[in-house]
Amino acid sequence: MKPNIGTTDKAVRIIAALAIVGLYFAGILSGTVAIVLLVLAGVFILTSFMSFCPLYYPFGISTKKKD
Repeated sequence: MKPNIGTTDKAVRIIAALAIVGLYFAGILSGTVAIVLLVLAGVFILTSFMSFCPLYYPFGISTKKKD
């Protein structure tokens, strides 16, 4: 897996995941929507730490700066 997520993309994903978790624990999100968004937050965190997004790969998208 060649990294395809840049620094800014990682930061946005982590901030979005933290916002979703915060909204859940604040009681603003609940039910099925909360479950779906928490799974999405987990995917954001996982892909951020791996620096690889499987959805970017088929389209040839990369937010990582060229060396």
